[in-house]
Amino acid sequence: MSAVATDVVPVGAARRAVAVGVFFLLAAAMIVFVFGLGVPGGVSSTFVLNPVQGGAIHVPNLTLPSRASALAIGAVCAALGVVQLVRGFGRRTNLAIGVVVTLFVVAFLTWAAHDKSFNLVGMLQSTLLLAVPITFGALSGVLCERSAVINVGIEGMLLAGAFVGTVVASVAGGASGAHILGGTPGEWLGLVGGAVVGALLAALLAVLSIRYLVDQIIAGVAINIIALGLTSYLSIAFLEQNNALNAPGIFRDVKIPGLAQVPIVGPVLFDQNLFVYLMLVLVAVAYIALFHTRWGLRVRAVGEHPRAADTVGIRVLYTRYRNVILGGIVAGIGGAFFTLGSVGRFDENMTAGRGFIGLAAMIFGRWNPVGAFLAALVFGFADALSTKLSILSVPIDSNFLLMAPYLVTIAVVAGVVRKARPPAADGKPYVKE
Repeated sequence: MSAVATDVVPVGAARRAVAVGVFFLLAAAMIVFVFGLGVPGGVSSTFVLNPVQGGAIHVPNLTLPSRASALAIGAVCAALGVVQLVRGFGRRTNLAIGVVVTLFVVAFLTWAAHDKSFNLVGMLQSTLLLAVPITFGALSGVLCERSAVINVGIEGMLLAGAFVGTVVASVAGGASGAHILGGTPGEWLGLVGGAVVGALLAALLAVLSIRYLVDQIIAGVAINIIALGLTSYLSIAFLEQNNALNAPGIFRDVKIPGLAQVPIVGPVLFDQNLFVYLMLVLVAVAYIALFHTRWGLRVRAVGEHPRAADTVGIRVLYTRYRNVILGGIVAGIGGAFFTLGSVGRFDENMTAGRGFIGLAAMIFGRWNPVGAFLAALVFGFADALSTKLSILSVPIDSNFLLMAPYLVTIAVVAGVVRKARPPAADGKPYVKE
């Protein structure tokens, strides 16, 4: 039996190495023949490195020869493919994959922007903003699943947070009043309202799945259906009849003095609204709390081996209740972003599956807050890219561009879910003896 096992592993590894090498060569071929030879010679791609409204320090635009750049990138990818097939990259294979994917994106952008200009800073700003609700959803999932409770109801919590945040902010005065960190008192109350309704829905999920041992997937789906049905009905019955209830205002951007003037990075990271800063803080706090504190050690113990955690005095059920509700608060804040941080009004089903994409980001990030945030940036980039390409009039069907974020979600889940290992007790109810 041992001889068979030792033979299987190298064969599987060899097949993966060959598949990765072939992938590199196919990417190189597409870059050369589509992105390189597919554009006329003599044209350039211009990447604007300044924000649309201008910055304190002007950075010269980056202009690249479209065809030559694509051919050079294709040659690099082909060389990496040959190295992978001949001897492989070993433990650095994932790094090599990341390099090839990044080069492919650069070549694609060079092709899309040939004989045109492409605002790279605006693209990065859009990526970060579009990643905000996905990151909040992913963080909600991390907090819940690290304590072994699957939260499929994130989509419903986002939607409810958007609705309640709108109504509360509108009733409290919306955009009127003095601004505190970019938000009026009414907008701040709307943010709190979104967090509260997220906590209430999370508490419902916790009671159903922890107290009454309802299947956690079914409980989460039920919350999504309830949130979608209620918000749609209330929106038609009240918001459409009274526009004053759908005018919450939007948090203004807050510039961080000094840092906001840094070229490229400054406008992207340090000239944003409250939700972006809150997202970055929550990612850092969640990471430190989960992996560098006693609190996080106990949470992870409950997620991995609740029986052993119980025997050493950790309150398993209490920990799960607490983490699920914390996850609901985070999701509710993420939902409030849709209205208070983005469009300034509520529309039916405006979350458009971002809660499910957040779950995919959580898996892609391997249940790690930082990894989930980086994965959310990938999805945000795909979403922002689809919008930018439509503006550039790229010869790609508009319906395909709209599908881009969801296609990336499917590809990521299909490629990662088999390798990612969730907490050992994830989704398993615990009955105290």
